[in-house]
Amino acid sequence: MRRRRWPAPRWSFPGWTLTDHSASKLEVIPVEGLPEFRPGDDLTGAIAKAAPWLRSGDVVVVTSKVVSKIEGRLVTVPSEPEARDAVRRKLVEEESVRVIARIARTVITQNHLGIVQAASGVDASNVALNEIALLPADPDASALALRNGLRERLGVEVAVVVTDTMGRAWRVGQTDAAIGSSGLRVLHSYEGQVDPQGNELAVTEIAVADEVAAAADLVKGKLGGTPVAIVRGLEIGDNDSSARDLVRPVEEDLFRLGTNEAIAQGRREAVPARRSVREFSDEPVAEESLRAAIGAALTAPAPHHTHPMRFAWLRNRPVRVKLLEAMRDAWRADLVADGFTEDQVAKRLKRGDILFNAPEVVVPFLVAEGAHTYPDARRNACEHTMFTVAGGAAVQGLLVALAAEGLGSCWIGSTIFAADIVRETLGLDETWEPLGAVAIGHPLRAPEPREPRDPGEGLVEF
Repeated sequence: MRRRRWPAPRWSFPGWTLTDHSASKLEVIPVEGLPEFRPGDDLTGAIAKAAPWLRSGDVVVVTSKVVSKIEGRLVTVPSEPEARDAVRRKLVEEESVRVIARIARTVITQNHLGIVQAASGVDASNVALNEIALLPADPDASALALRNGLRERLGVEVAVVVTDTMGRAWRVGQTDAAIGSSGLRVLHSYEGQVDPQGNELAVTEIAVADEVAAAADLVKGKLGGTPVAIVRGLEIGDNDSSARDLVRPVEEDLFRLGTNEAIAQGRREAVPARRSVREFSDEPVAEESLRAAIGAALTAPAPHHTHPMRFAWLRNRPVRVKLLEAMRDAWRADLVADGFTEDQVAKRLKRGDILFNAPEVVVPFLVAEGAHTYPDARRNACEHTMFTVAGGAAVQGLLVALAAEGLGSCWIGSTIFAADIVRETLGLDETWEPLGAVAIGHPLRAPEPREPRDPGEGLVEF
């Protein structure tokens, strides 16, 4: 895409209203007349010759490409486009410490400098057709060397910012950002200060070096051969900060997982995230979430290409209460027949309150249509077991899918012990075999994923 060339070589930004990190007026001045740089060239001398008018307090902003060139960070590659691109892709992998996302031909990585950007900063623009440029090995050190050199040559105390072009999360388009810095306070925090309206600022922190980099790019451009600009009028606030201070620590990065990593973690945690939740909030369950979870559960494997699972959603409250009360009466009769005391019976019956109180209840059924019939009881029993296992897989799939939707669930086996009551209450025939009941809702307290267990005696190897 062609960039517009600004008609005037010098820009001023009057009237900035922020305090401390900003200035009442800034000038952004291109340094013109610089040569095409090659490995070993004297960048400091070239800038000193082209800009003898530098003043103490100026910020010298240098495109990283020229720093890479003079430092010999150029890789010779075939000039044939496909072969050149193959080498470029290999260099992207070599320069990265982790690949965060791949979207078509775009690869987002974290490189050896800790910077997250496209292609590890590997760049095939503004270099010869048989070359590819890597980022400077240590841009902060490069900035310091240039700063010291300009002090020696011109007797001025300047700051230096080394820049590279980057995309931004959640935003379209690219801008220059600081990847190396010396002599500039790269961050300015407003935490604890009060704005003119009396509001205390809590987390505002300005990336001053990035703002300087972006401003300088307005006169440097990408096609005009002007890799250096001067930002004048800013209080540079000399201290020990560097561009590395702009790299957010992983533990503070809310978006530290790239697409690939997030998908991989989600797959690893899908089953451990399924925890039995017995207390739910009053927040209603979104119909689309429950339908999506059931749809996922119905992808479970089943024998003979059949579809033996049915999930009965007890949406009608009176129907649910009627069923649960009938089941509770039958359970009470069983407990009394077993010799339990009234207190013991009441304690056990209370366990069923979750199905009364849960925002939603789903009863899974096995309907073994399509099961094979054999002339002997043994194989018929095995056939039924096979379908039952498939039903269990679907139930587990439902519980995992509910967790993925941010919902809590608890599987309860009570309907298995009251199959006839369930069928009679819901008007189902004897081919419908209930496989428990699932209480569903938003957890009152978010459960932590369960750590996978050591297989121990659960794994037997032959």
